[in-house]
Amino acid sequence: MSKVRIKQVRSAINREKSQKDTLIALGLRKMNQVVEHEATPAIEGMIRKVSHLVKVER
Repeated sequence: MSKVRIKQVRSAINREKSQKDTLIALGLRKMNQVVEHEATPAIEGMIRKVSHLVKVER
């Protein structure tokens, strides 16, 4: 599988709890933090849920 780099570019302040939980599940806790994951369907779904808060490199 291919790797996906995810960077948090917007704050989770004033967001729904489910969006905050999704960021934490992806491993993002701070602004401008970058994590790398395998491009599985579960990860792709999480990225779609918080797409307005993150930047993705494939």
